[in-house]
Amino acid sequence: MRSSPGTHVWLAVIAITSLCIALSPDGLDHYLLHRNSSNLYELSRHPMQALLGSAFWIENPASLLLYAVLFEVFHAPVERWLGTVKWLVVVATAHIAATLISQKVVLEAIQDHDVPRSMAHVVDIGVSYGLAASVGILTYRLPRPWRWFYLAGAVAFFAVPLVTNHTYTDLGHAISLLIGLAFWPLTRHVPDKPVVHAGASDPH
Repeated sequence: MRSSPGTHVWLAVIAITSLCIALSPDGLDHYLLHRNSSNLYELSRHPMQALLGSAFWIENPASLLLYAVLFEVFHAPVERWLGTVKWLVVVATAHIAATLISQKVVLEAIQDHDVPRSMAHVVDIGVSYGLAASVGILTYRLPRPWRWFYLAGAVAFFAVPLVTNHTYTDLGHAISLLIGLAFWPLTRHVPDKPVVHAGASDPH
């Protein structure tokens, strides 16, 4: 946990907000989720709060364990590898850019009467955009040829829903994956092997 503090602080905040949702009476949970969404309505009223707040909530508290596993599998290794600052730049950029682009698509669809105006008020929260970015940049951590198998799997995982479902969330995931891959320059000159901290025992 000391080697990836950002990941675990983020996860701890999500655990707290998930507990709030789980313990909230009927109606309050609905209000909290909508109030912290980054949908068109909230973005137009208070954009900074909407973008920041939406990164610390998940819609279904029962999914917390799954997200904890995903954080350990993807976020934590990237943060240990790149450092907290670079990791945060990647996930924050993906979260913000994917949210704004996908909501722009929703706005244009509303203006073209392709979707109802109620789409401006849908719940749009969660940490999946940041996770998709970590999935993308983690590609460069893997040795060849496993890197290419991993990349093919990641592309398929996010591309198939985008092609079949055509939702703005699927679009956001695909954008986030591409953003993670586009941050390849941040991985240059980063040691391939984990740093051995002072006082660590030598297995040999």
